[in-house]
Amino acid sequence: MGSFFDQNEILGILHGFNPWWSGKPVAVPQFHRLAFKICHKYLKDKELKRALLLSGPRRVGKTTILEQIASELIPVCSDPKSIFYVSLDHPILKLLKLPEILRIYHENVFPEGQAAFLLLDEVQYHREWDLQLKQLIDRHKEYRILATGSASVVQSQHLIDSGVGRWMRVPVPTLSFYEFLQIRGEDTSRIPDNLRPIDLFEMDQNDFAELAEKFRVLMPLFQRYLVVGGFPETARHPDTLFCQRLLREDVVERVLKRDMTALFGVRNVGDLENLFTYLCLHSGGIFAVKTCANALETNAKTVSNYLELLEQANLVYRLPPWGLGGKKILKPRDKVYLVDAALRNAVLLRGEEILQDSDEMGTIIETTILRHLYAYYYRETPEIRYWRDAATEKEVDIIIKSPAYLIPVEVKYQEKAELTKKQGLYIFCKKENPKYAYMVTRNDRDFSITQFADTETRFLNIPAHIFAYLLGQAERLLWE
Repeated sequence: MGSFFDQNEILGILHGFNPWWSGKPVAVPQFHRLAFKICHKYLKDKELKRALLLSGPRRVGKTTILEQIASELIPVCSDPKSIFYVSLDHPILKLLKLPEILRIYHENVFPEGQAAFLLLDEVQYHREWDLQLKQLIDRHKEYRILATGSASVVQSQHLIDSGVGRWMRVPVPTLSFYEFLQIRGEDTSRIPDNLRPIDLFEMDQNDFAELAEKFRVLMPLFQRYLVVGGFPETARHPDTLFCQRLLREDVVERVLKRDMTALFGVRNVGDLENLFTYLCLHSGGIFAVKTCANALETNAKTVSNYLELLEQANLVYRLPPWGLGGKKILKPRDKVYLVDAALRNAVLLRGEEILQDSDEMGTIIETTILRHLYAYYYRETPEIRYWRDAATEKEVDIIIKSPAYLIPVEVKYQEKAELTKKQGLYIFCKKENPKYAYMVTRNDRDFSITQFADTETRFLNIPAHIFAYLLGQAERLLWE
């Protein structure tokens, strides 16, 4: 332990993090992310000896989930001191190893060897966190451990291998449109609460008309969601400029200027910022490393390395291409998307005016639908790719592929979205013959099923706000 502080200082910090040790009340938000329910189930399952790792972008509510878990445990624990929350990015606690922090806790607060709940926030900032967490799980069966961190802490093969049988990763993405409405307290009672996108294929045109009418009231809220994004603090705030400043300063800049240097030793933050701005300008496009490097006046290796770091830091998604017949394309060029379209709006200072720009909205809707598909299909770990035919340059925006299913999704956010045999979605389905396909549209008058005589695929034309809501609701149904 460093000579410039003593044990009492550490204890003061730990007591500050855990006011319930002194019987003080704990105020937490009433709204629960889906990941909270997963954590709650985990704590009830005494047979499951693993730790849970919550990972996701900044400001999506990971710390709040730990605080809510603590609040749930306090009334049911025989001793509130058995609940130990600690944020490991505290500047003083970073100087200590986790076992040393636990020693101080057990010697002064709660006896070692008794059942305890460890709520470890921001583990990626702690030295040798993976080794220390592994040892805690292996040697201390009395601990129930929930931890939060960036995705980077669990993505490397080394960490995956060392974590086998020891921890499970639970993603905490930005708010889905469904959660956005829930956190705002909006009335969605008219919408069936067990309806999933797949159920729509069993409906007829009268059902679609009735459902479209029920969803119509949500359209302005969907537009608000597209502008300010899926972050709890921006979801309820009425000031767009404030929301965008928060996202720029607390999500983007802190990740680029603090996290990247602390976690990955990035030295040239300027190049990293330039790359992120470039991605904001070209989100959803096919990414050419050399073209980007030339534009930024840097080298291709730097661009490739920094792109990988941005992905690990939960700022971007990468979609690789997929060839027809299931063969990977040689020399693949990925598509790159931001994890939330509002980050792009914030960096480029785009407000409500984007809602009237068809080109902007195409990119934003594509980004939003991709986020919902990633979250919904996460547990099944499918391949998520895009398809592009080199000969005709026809495309399908998103392909979800697993051994059990193949689901193409095309975004046509236009005044009139009509599916024809000349479009990439039809061409792909004619050759691959998936059972279902989605075309995401703008207007609810396009809400319908389309079929062609020469393919068995059923095409659902579905408005973006309805598709996003039902994907978010289906995600909730999965976890329940």
